[in-house]
Amino acid sequence: MVVRHGLPPTPARTMDAFVIWCLIVGLLLITIGLTDTWRQELPVCASAIYLLAGYLLGPEVWGLLNLRLDTHPVLLERLTEGAVLISLFAVGLRLRARLRDPLWHTPLLLATVAMVITVGLMTGLGLSLGLSLGSAVLLAAVLAPTDPVLASEVQVQHASDRDRLRFSLTGEGGLNDGTAFPFVMLGLGLLGLHELGQGGWRWWGVDVVWAVSGGVAIGWSLGFAFSRAVVYLRREREQALGMESFLTLGLIALAYGVAIAAHTYGFLAVFFAGLAMRQVEREDNPRAQPPEVPLEDAPSGTKTVSDAGLAASVPPAQASAYMAKAVLDFTLDLEKLVELTVMLLVGSLITRSAFTPATVAVALGLMFVARPLAVYACTLWLPLTATQRRLAAWFGVRGVGSMYYLAFAVAHGASGAQTAFVIDAVLVTIVLSVLLHGSTATPVMRLYRRVNRVR
Repeated sequence: MVVRHGLPPTPARTMDAFVIWCLIVGLLLITIGLTDTWRQELPVCASAIYLLAGYLLGPEVWGLLNLRLDTHPVLLERLTEGAVLISLFAVGLRLRARLRDPLWHTPLLLATVAMVITVGLMTGLGLSLGLSLGSAVLLAAVLAPTDPVLASEVQVQHASDRDRLRFSLTGEGGLNDGTAFPFVMLGLGLLGLHELGQGGWRWWGVDVVWAVSGGVAIGWSLGFAFSRAVVYLRREREQALGMESFLTLGLIALAYGVAIAAHTYGFLAVFFAGLAMRQVEREDNPRAQPPEVPLEDAPSGTKTVSDAGLAASVPPAQASAYMAKAVLDFTLDLEKLVELTVMLLVGSLITRSAFTPATVAVALGLMFVARPLAVYACTLWLPLTATQRRLAAWFGVRGVGSMYYLAFAVAHGASGAQTAFVIDAVLVTIVLSVLLHGSTATPVMRLYRRVNRVR
């Protein structure tokens, strides 16, 4: 065996594949970064580009990314789980309206009443396609949550964005990734993979009441206590400076870990932890626009030279505002990597054979029937304009959350021919949603802002 250039022998095929993988991903990241401003003027979202790249990398073309839901469900579950956690925390930080603000009425109804209606309608569609009740409920539950990451054009543009449409879609995406969990557990229970209890008592008592309320309480308590502690240390002790990334990941992990250990929903806990951090900032800085504190604008006498950098120069009164902004900036950067990772995975999993009349019917039924009916049914009495209601009905993007729940179900025992159909239907729905919603988001929302004169 010959060792060349002082390197140990390695399988040439494995090395070649890895090198090609690095080249493709590196070029993709650089290309998106360099052309982002130009691309935003086109009706093509970044997610669609990632999907195409994933498909090319997948087994149907180049074969460099060979993950399968039936053989790698736990790995896919973990990857998408981390993606959802980061995006939910970021969404919580984006929403600055006080909790008693009427703005919250619409996202709360969309994440609860509209979700129940969507699950009911999609369950009916699944039954009409020959699925068992358990598989039909599972299909409906996996497709029920909208996405907090994709089509960012329809989300709030800044912390003080009070546009009712964008706030509602953003809040809905943050809430319903957690509120979909009870329906997923119901579907698994009907398939015999989860204990529902006599007459469904365990599902109602544990999976609905306890898991939802406990997740909300744990996330809010930890987020509030964490934020107050960091603000105190910065104001009074000049400590915990310049470690926003560590603190952010620590809070996400802690909130999720405590929630799961208490048998509650970690997604809701992480979302409410981010929301609590933003509410602390709002209480400390009740102005309409949260202050941003660049170093050169800091008051005279506060500029210091320390390892903490800019964080040390922030006036004590604005410690919470700086922390919230720094944490949000960090999570938004992570969110872009999350979007790329998950869409590459979805693209690599999709096959041409998945596009059948039945799976396409599921996708179109969700986007053009179930979603509009659910939105109109629960928002007719709310102060939305006709345009806002139509756009809310259209922009029910499916993506990262649905991919997680699909992997979760397979990892927890869902299998068989009907599960294979559910997998294909969900992947086809995500692809069509990314293409249709992503291609319309930029031009439609640009026209919406111009007509309504909103930022």
